[in-house]
Amino acid sequence: MHIAPFENDNKPLIDVEDSIVPLNYFNIVKLGRGQAFSYQTPGYETCVAPATGTVDVSIEGENYSAIGQRTENVWDGEPEGVYVPSGAKTEFVCTSEAAEIFVAGAKYDKVMEPFAVRADDIDMVQYGSDDTKTHRKIKHILGTKYNDKVGRLLVSELFTVGAGGWSGFPSHKHDTERLPDETLHNEVYNFRFNPDHGFGMQLLQPDGDAVGEAFHLIDGSTFAFNAGYHPCVAAPGYEMYYFTILGGLNQRSLIQSFQPEHAYQVETIPGIKDMIAKFK
Repeated sequence: MHIAPFENDNKPLIDVEDSIVPLNYFNIVKLGRGQAFSYQTPGYETCVAPATGTVDVSIEGENYSAIGQRTENVWDGEPEGVYVPSGAKTEFVCTSEAAEIFVAGAKYDKVMEPFAVRADDIDMVQYGSDDTKTHRKIKHILGTKYNDKVGRLLVSELFTVGAGGWSGFPSHKHDTERLPDETLHNEVYNFRFNPDHGFGMQLLQPDGDAVGEAFHLIDGSTFAFNAGYHPCVAAPGYEMYYFTILGGLNQRSLIQSFQPEHAYQVETIPGIKDMIAKFK
């Protein structure tokens, strides 16, 4: 489903036990200096990741100061975040003029330990090329380096490099639990464009259908899905960013299944195998 941008008043866009993506949770919280926000999500581990601004985070008595260093937009520096265990009482306070904070979650009952992810900890990968119209940079906030510290949640930021181009290609899906070839992961995106009047398209094609659907994306669009092949594209002249939340049914490691008629292009896109490995 596509959720057009709106003032959500700091209430979840994707709440626990969502009918479409029950494995995910997503909120966007906007605060001014000195304002606080608290939450608790039993049965869901989460990540507090400022899109812009800086917050101090407190989790059951554990304190993490000055999380988030961006001021203008998501292109302004590296991301940071804090991992929040399932059900933990959490509060964050804005210490900058303003802050926009993503709260990403995945269904998981076991209680782990909280920890901060600083800019120097971000795991980055760049792949594709201008020639193949697939040039992309991924910044993993909760990536594979934390496999032993996180239950089912994967959190990343994905950028098109240059103006326009494809992402999520070759077309792939992850909607069926059939190890070792594919895992079932629900997914949620939040899109931003540079300049912010830019736009793109999200495609969603159910397995077995010859024709899928296309969704018009603008700055602030949220897209949530539980099945189907799902490439997306930015219009020429615009950079596209999307905050990505993956929640696995039985495991954290993501195994993608590429659409058979396009799978051969894995061999034509520089660096894509390194990108695939970073989600496992």
